[in-house]
Amino acid sequence: MNKISRLCITIPLMTHALYSQADNTSDDVDQNDTGKPLEEMLVYGRAQQYYLEKETTIGTKTPLSILDLPQSAQILTDQLIRDQAARDITDLYRSIAGVSEFSYSGVTMRGFRDDDNVFYDGVRGDPYSGFGVPQLFNVERVEILKGPTSALYGGGEPGGMINYVTKKPSFESATETSFTGGNDDRLGGSIDSTGALTEHLAYRLGAFYEQQESFRDNADAENLELSGGLTLELSNATKLISTFDYVEQDLGGNRLRGVPADDKGNFLVDRSYNANEKSDYQNMKASVLQASLEHQFSDNFQATTTLRYIDNEREQQYHESRGWVDVNGDGDANIEDETIKREFRDQYRANEEISLTSDFVYAFDTGSIKHQLLFGADYHDVDTEYDYNRARYEADGVGNLNIFNPNYGETDSSTYNLRGRNADGSQSERYSFYAQDNLRFNEHWSILAGFRYDHFKDTSKANDFSFDDSAVTPRVGVVFKPIETTSIYLNYSESFNPTSLGDQEDVAEVGKLESETGKQFELGIKSEWLDGRIMTTMAVYQIDKENITMVNPDYDDSDEGSNDGISELINIGEAQSRGAEWTLVGDLTDTWTITANYAYNDTEVVEGVEGDWLRNTFDDGSRFTNAPRHQAGIWTRYDFNAINSAIAFGANHVSEQKSLDGQTVKPFTVFDMSWSTEWDSNLLQINVSNLFDEEYAVSGFNERNGHFPGSPRELIVQLTHSF
Repeated sequence: MNKISRLCITIPLMTHALYSQADNTSDDVDQNDTGKPLEEMLVYGRAQQYYLEKETTIGTKTPLSILDLPQSAQILTDQLIRDQAARDITDLYRSIAGVSEFSYSGVTMRGFRDDDNVFYDGVRGDPYSGFGVPQLFNVERVEILKGPTSALYGGGEPGGMINYVTKKPSFESATETSFTGGNDDRLGGSIDSTGALTEHLAYRLGAFYEQQESFRDNADAENLELSGGLTLELSNATKLISTFDYVEQDLGGNRLRGVPADDKGNFLVDRSYNANEKSDYQNMKASVLQASLEHQFSDNFQATTTLRYIDNEREQQYHESRGWVDVNGDGDANIEDETIKREFRDQYRANEEISLTSDFVYAFDTGSIKHQLLFGADYHDVDTEYDYNRARYEADGVGNLNIFNPNYGETDSSTYNLRGRNADGSQSERYSFYAQDNLRFNEHWSILAGFRYDHFKDTSKANDFSFDDSAVTPRVGVVFKPIETTSIYLNYSESFNPTSLGDQEDVAEVGKLESETGKQFELGIKSEWLDGRIMTTMAVYQIDKENITMVNPDYDDSDEGSNDGISELINIGEAQSRGAEWTLVGDLTDTWTITANYAYNDTEVVEGVEGDWLRNTFDDGSRFTNAPRHQAGIWTRYDFNAINSAIAFGANHVSEQKSLDGQTVKPFTVFDMSWSTEWDSNLLQINVSNLFDEEYAVSGFNERNGHFPGSPRELIVQLTHSF
């Protein structure tokens, strides 16, 4: 545990990306041993602010004060992750305004479902893609950028993006071991070590393992992660950072669906219910190699190139609920029959990905205007393999399941009559270039403007069908700072998201589907309080999402293959998201720190057709699936320095939602707490989540599969030793 103290010190600071060479060429400026100019910065406050991070690169790809960023962003620090004993990203949603759980690792951001807009160190390449949940052992902090991000990062949903900043080698020696236990037979441990090997070479090595039974029937989890890397200082101006990450995630009884519920959102059976058998599983293995080369050509010109490679394999076998069996024989199969028919899916997915990104930053002046110019390019290639076999219903040997008295073990997947459904894959290629200028006119006014050009091509390995297109996405933001500690901003940004290859194939004979597009206006105010110890952000926004791909209401299934020129899918969907967000983070006192947020969102269908449930229930005027109107979260920690201890409390509230089939998902509020104490180099931490054992659903799916249940009360005990 970190000791807390007030201080006022003067620190020599070497700027990383300077606005003006002219500001730093004076003969009387202090120099360090590299000959680079030093600045003086006064720091007031505690020796460390646990949850407040004032600078980020997420919104500009260059270091920038959050106060000067004309867009809403949040940083979840390493200390917050530790204090909440967060194991995966779902443990942190309470701390992110406007973000809630959709399913698996998928989230709802500002009203829109987003499963894929995930980055690591600012580049694409998610080792957990394909129904895995990102683990946090190798993560230093989590960054969230709200609203469309295509002008910097390419295609994606308009709600925002999540970036995981991974741990890197350090020249400062540190080793930490931890042992973890808890209910449901949770058991695990980790070791993380870093330090200098030579004057110019640093290392990091880490290992994590944890296993736990699930509160869901027939389910368990086992996670293994090995990570590390080297940092090599090639010269005073050049640094090479190379890292590796190996992940194994074995999930028994997966892929988990929900628990059946009635239209009012009440669970019909115990929340432990699972349609899977004990033999079902989802196993994932991923290897990640990454190298980043940083070079400073001069005080005002620098470049960073990052190469990321991923090899990912996922195997899964699971039972999927398909509908009720008419046990009563009255011709009306429904929940009163108690028995559900299932299908069995045997699937294999594999991704091999390469991401290459190069960024150049040049600082210069034009008269009194200071510029920070970013220009760069990236390339992303994904080679996907996919194999899908299925057995359906008792005709193929798949036994039915009584949901009120589950008859597990009466069916054997090794005897099923599996039928090949799909055995192909795809090749996806993206390349782009982008430019951005951050213009600072004076101490009160600045403008951030940029655009990105993307070209993409997707090819099916089954039949060589390919689809390609391009997009240009701009953004512009204006910041006005009436005083040094307050900024008012307005931004406009756009997004695009290519339509899936499978949908393009379905309409290949008729015409192509356009990319889904989004436009956002956002107005906000950011302020620092209490000598910079507290920061607040308030933002209001409107997002219009257009060209949503939907089933053509004029299409007739019976005329399939008739070549009548009527497409099965067309771009007719349109949705609008309006909302407001508020966040507060920092130190209320020297011993009391807090992070809190509230979000209001109203996302509704402006234009659509009924019943396209894969995307959302899409009647005009309907609410989007799993898009709550109200969300609020808080986590606050108080330190008792005299006894080297701390206590923390948290709460998470999500208002009513609607499932894909329009069923109500009831609102919920859960409370958490933790206690920790430190002696010598040891830290003992006890966390209790869902303190009052609330029974609730985090989100909804469809009627036959039910709602996704939240975890019951959970206890985690962790002992950490540092040396």
